[in-house]
Amino acid sequence: MAILPTLRGPADLRGLGDAQLAQLADEIREKIIETVATTGGHLGSSLGVVELTIALHRLLESPRDRIVWDTGHQAYPHKLLTGRYDRFDTLRSLGGVGGFPRRSESPHDVFDGGHAGTGLSIGQGLAEARDLRHGMERIAVVIGDAALMSGLSLEALNDIGQRGTRMLIVLNDNEMSISPTVGAFSKYLSQIKLSSAWKQSKSAYDRTIERIPFVGPTALELSQRLRKSVVNFAQPGQLFEDLGITYIGVVPGHDLRALLQTFAGALQLREPVIVHVRTQKGRGYRPAEADQVGFHGAALPPMMAAFEPRLNGASKPGSMPTESMADDAAPATRRSPDAPVKVPNYTAVFVAELLEIARHDSRVVGITAGMPTGTGLNRLQAEFPDRFFDVGIAEQHAVTMATGLAMGGQRPVVAIYSTFLQRAFDQVVHDVCQNDQPVVIAVDRAGLVGEDGTSHQGMFTLPAQRQVPNLVIASPKDEQELRALLRTAFSQDHPFALHYPRDPGFNLPPVDPKPIPVGQAELLQEGSEILLVGFGPIVERARQAADLLAIEGWSVGLINARWAKPIDRQLIMEQARGKRLVVTLEESVTTGGFGSGVLELLEEARAVDPAYREVVLKIIGIPADQFIEHGSVADLRHLVRLDVEGIAAQVRETLQGLHAVAGAGAVTEARLV
Repeated sequence: MAILPTLRGPADLRGLGDAQLAQLADEIREKIIETVATTGGHLGSSLGVVELTIALHRLLESPRDRIVWDTGHQAYPHKLLTGRYDRFDTLRSLGGVGGFPRRSESPHDVFDGGHAGTGLSIGQGLAEARDLRHGMERIAVVIGDAALMSGLSLEALNDIGQRGTRMLIVLNDNEMSISPTVGAFSKYLSQIKLSSAWKQSKSAYDRTIERIPFVGPTALELSQRLRKSVVNFAQPGQLFEDLGITYIGVVPGHDLRALLQTFAGALQLREPVIVHVRTQKGRGYRPAEADQVGFHGAALPPMMAAFEPRLNGASKPGSMPTESMADDAAPATRRSPDAPVKVPNYTAVFVAELLEIARHDSRVVGITAGMPTGTGLNRLQAEFPDRFFDVGIAEQHAVTMATGLAMGGQRPVVAIYSTFLQRAFDQVVHDVCQNDQPVVIAVDRAGLVGEDGTSHQGMFTLPAQRQVPNLVIASPKDEQELRALLRTAFSQDHPFALHYPRDPGFNLPPVDPKPIPVGQAELLQEGSEILLVGFGPIVERARQAADLLAIEGWSVGLINARWAKPIDRQLIMEQARGKRLVVTLEESVTTGGFGSGVLELLEEARAVDPAYREVVLKIIGIPADQFIEHGSVADLRHLVRLDVEGIAAQVRETLQGLHAVAGAGAVTEARLV
């Protein structure tokens, strides 16, 4: 009889025996595999923490006790154990279960996660708040080995150890080897350190030695050094001990009994404890175990064909992915054998052009922050390993290091997802732009990215960057223009931010990519009544919306802006002159973005030229003051009215508010007098 569908919440785990818990672990894995095969998602990391999650929820009393999932992409088992089994099939779809913890979804979700390295600081804050109000709840943080190396995590560890904040830190080590010394002596020492007798005797011994006249302090110091040397010899984790955090490990992460015993002992201690757990990413699904990078996010149709909704399934011949995470955590779609070839996405086009440039310019180097495959720079690494740097989850360091490389005569490209580039805003301002260095910032996943939801939408970077001196900001209307703009980036000597989406391209035939003069927009069609000005690939949707409006009798002009900074003032103002309505379009928040830049130009012109005084500006983009939830990119564009029909409808509504009539012509100076 299945156990998982009958669970009402984590409290029910305490009534299950060992055999039932093992069965439950299998059921959780099977449910995750079945669901991700349809919805897409972060498969490998969630499969690796099944036993770990069961153990925590069996011992802790969530939601009174708080479990913080750093990053949160490994929280699928947590969601299944906390009342979301019946809705789990809606994972990452519009209105469905989120791919990351969401407080609005369940009281068991402590923190809206999505970015790595945040969990320890959140957990410490919760623990310190508990102590200030004399609460009794227990705090646990689950953090991965890569996230532990982020700057924010190290800052938090230092403060946790210094303050002695009582909390349990579970280090989920599924890839990085942190000097494991696995053996009987290490296991024995961990058991001793968890015992109350060890803690009491150690403290009593130290107090006794310290009271010895004359030699006490010296003897105590020598004793502590000897004890530390023994610990360091017997097991890893001395860094944590030096910071003041008791280290326990290494614990086998798929042995439920060992996890339960270790966590139970650690939760009894009145101090910060880190339990080092060794897990296997993709555990229970052989293709994911064999290709941990490719199955981090179930992304591509070829990969989805490999999914079989059963445990330990073998992949079908020829079904393994050829690109890993190029469409990170995208929804699944199955392809028939005669389906058309997949159109390369913007990331693939970007990297192919970058490689071509790098083959002719030895100064070109690539930098990323823990996402070599997702950004495509793994291809640069394969061809030019000495010219590639993966700094791990350290976006700030990636950007500042790029500045140093540029100062040293290199031409660095730092490729980071838009959502993660938010972390390095100060470094973009203070290091790259203040020093006016020719760093190419490849802003991958700009705009709506879909199923990963609020923490991952690339909607805030453009307004943040527009205010920074020396920074050139560009975005192409299609994949071939992306190639030309990348050439432009290397043909000039200032910081250059190139924004491009997660989307596939338009399958356009290749062209010879020539650099485009910085600040030069493109007039795609002329019109006398309405002017549409688009920034980025939204230009194609603007063109289709213009066709719909033309059918209704409107004369519509269209500009491909290309540049958000500097904006092509001459072309835009020349075409806007006397128009009834100017509409800007961008897949970014409307506050302070591209449309705001055009508005600034228009307001300056209105002060001196009557031809602009009745020109109305409508800014179309992602609505400000709200986060965009998870769902497919198509669903989200429809939701915020950035699809073709939505754009056309917004233009119509604005025209109706102006009481404008199609065919009436442009606003003339005579009408303004």
